[in-house]
Order: sequence, then structure tokens, then C-alpha cells
Amino acid sequence: MPSPEPAPALSRCAVAGALGGLLSGMFGVGGGVVMVPLLIWVARLDQRRASATSLAAIIPTAAIGASTYGVRGHLAVGTAAIVAAGAMAGAWAGARVLRKIKLSVLSWAFVALLAATAGFMAFHTPERSAAPPLDLGRGLGLAALGLAMGLAAGLFGIGGGVIAVPALMGLFGAGDLVARGTSLLVMAPSAITGTVTNWRGGLVDPRAGLVTGAAAAAASLGGAALAFLVSPKTGNTLFAVLLAVSAAQLAVRAARVARDAGQ
Repeated sequence: MPSPEPAPALSRCAVAGALGGLLSGMFGVGGGVVMVPLLIWVARLDQRRASATSLAAIIPTAAIGASTYGVRGHLAVGTAAIVAAGAMAGAWAGARVLRKIKLSVLSWAFVALLAATAGFMAFHTPERSAAPPLDLGRGLGLAALGLAMGLAAGLFGIGGGVIAVPALMGLFGAGDLVARGTSLLVMAPSAITGTVTNWRGGLVDPRAGLVTGAAAAAASLGGAALAFLVSPKTGNTLFAVLLAVSAAQLAVRAARVARDAGQ
């Protein structure tokens, strides 16, 4: 097991968790795109420990965030179940594809996807409370969406919210609040599975995970409340900014990896 974090590091974990939870609740995202950078920059954890702590923290954050949306009627449980099934299969496949695919190409492709999605979100205004209808065709599409989310998680260590939320709105006609709540619901089971694996591998510091998760879960309530206060257009614009920042962060990381590898 990793040695326990000192008290100052735990306080920084709480700050990172609170900021990550706020964004998670407001936009229906979590994991690598939001929490990992915060834990690295604010809490000063290394990449591996930050990823494991983030995944553990997103369990209560996603559960509470999804419950908040669900209480207000902005949760599509059937849709979430189909996407989650696809995501589990995608994560399994992604972990295996990871060994064979050139990651530099995939990393830049994902940066391009985030940038394109940010542009779409900036100019797309969804309905407030629309729920995606379910039929065979849409069910297959939702399973494919889950597969893409799982592949992204397996290949990049990034949560699926940045893929799920725009796709649910743009491709399946979900309202902005339904898309965010459903995205959070999908994240919970995959976060549990990943955390169990990390725990068995000795990567999870119980105190750091508990402090980060508690702060994130509490802040997610405020984030979800903000999501209900802002208009769909404003929410999408802010989400587009988050995606653009995430794309820039990933681009810097990909460039650094390429430089270190001498490519």
C-alpha cells in the first residue's frame, strides 16, 4: 500500500476534490479530464496516484450528482443502462487495443475530437428537459456510444462525460440536464470496477481517496444546482470552454510525450 499522504497534501486533495466535484455536478463529467489535472497541479500527486484517487472520488460524486438530477426528473435510466453496458465492453477492449495502437496518433485524434465537440457545443442549444426516445436503432447507437466511452477510458484514462454529454444531446436529442444526469449515472459502475482493480494493485491511498471523494461529492450538489440555474445556451457555452481547456491540456501532454520519445 502507498504510504499515507501528509496532512497538507490531504488539504490540497480536498481543494482539488471540491473544484472537480463542482464541475462534475454542473457538466456531468469527471475522471481524468477534470480531477486528474487538479490532483496533479493542486494536490501535487503523481500521475498514477492522481488517476487512482480521481477514480475513487468519482464514485460518490457521480452517485450523488446523478441522484440530484434524478430527483428533479432529469435522468434516463434505460438509456444509462444501455450506454453502461457498451462502456464496460469498450473498456475491456480498450485495455487490449492499448497494447497495439500507436498512442501518439490516438492522442492527437482525441484532441481533435474534443476541439470539434467544443465547437459544436458552443453553437448548439438543446431543449431543457427532453428525454431521448428508445427504439432498436437508438439502442444500438447508445451501445456504440458506450463502446466509444469505454475505449476512450481504456486508451486515455479519461472519463466518458466529455463524449456522453455532447453525443446524448446532439445525436440522441436529450435535453442538457438529462444528458448530464445520465452521464453521471453511467460513470458510477465503471468507477467502482476501476477502483477495485486499483485497490488490489495497491494504488489507492484510503485517506486521500476519502478526503477527495467527500469534498467532490459535497461540491457536486452545488454544481448540479448551478446547472439548473443557467440557461441551456449558457451551460453549453461553459461546457465548450471546459472541452477546449481539456483539449489544450491533452495537446500539451501529447506534445511532451512525443518530445520525450524523440518523435
